[in-house]
Amino acid sequence: MNPAAALPGIAAALLLACAASAEPAAPAEPAERIVTLSPHLAELAYAAGAGDRLVGTVSWSDYPPAAARLPRIGDAFRLDLEALAMLSPDLVLAWQGGNPDALLKTLEAQGYRVVALAPQSLDDIGEQLARIGRLAGSEVVAEAAAARYRARLAALREAQAGKRPVSVFYQVSRRPLYTVGGRQLISEIIALCGGRNIFAELQALAPAVGMEAVLARNPEVILASDAQREELAAWRRWAGIAAVERGNLFSVDGDLVARPSPRVLEGAAQVCAALDRARDTAPPSP
Repeated sequence: MNPAAALPGIAAALLLACAASAEPAAPAEPAERIVTLSPHLAELAYAAGAGDRLVGTVSWSDYPPAAARLPRIGDAFRLDLEALAMLSPDLVLAWQGGNPDALLKTLEAQGYRVVALAPQSLDDIGEQLARIGRLAGSEVVAEAAAARYRARLAALREAQAGKRPVSVFYQVSRRPLYTVGGRQLISEIIALCGGRNIFAELQALAPAVGMEAVLARNPEVILASDAQREELAAWRRWAGIAAVERGNLFSVDGDLVARPSPRVLEGAAQVCAALDRARDTAPPSP
């Protein structure tokens, strides 16, 4: 069984691998009918000025509000191929490592032009804005959006530089207990904020971990998405953990930190604010 099937929504996506992909040769004319196969790709397309060319997307695509009104053709893992055919897209923007490889191969075999994108870092998001702009013929808007994103990212990095490191456990789900490994975007966000992911050495994007391992690493902060708020409160029974002892159980907007779109910086700001609060609760240095 695919472990992603055990988790709802965006949490399931954290279990999936990311890989780089080469961009096929661009056609002479910009794409006019675009379908996106993940919520973050819809966000990127709108931010890149290509929203008026989107004709369909998948479940959970709810931002910007216009994306919620687009026809649905399934979700990131399963598509209604008949519904897709009715939309007659001349470009399918796919999520490399998120959408199943077999699905993308099927689409290509049926003659669809598929461009698979896989942001592996915060820096990649700016480049992918520009890339979608090139595909859709909205280069001017996309380059401006990319420039704004890069400036905001640089400013956030400068503001967080030099802060005291804080050990962090990020809870993707509690039953089963999943976290994020060092290659996951959320781990990079934690590091940007001066945090240290206690499971950063793990190579899996969203590894399963044992309760004993979390207790042994004694994080100063436990983070989770808003959807996990009740599950987050369950940690209070473990009074010996520094995060519990100091009241550092924080929730952040899961969509903001998990979707690699320009709004990820809003999620990063929430993480940074939580870590700043945690620093205020630390006992004074001897």
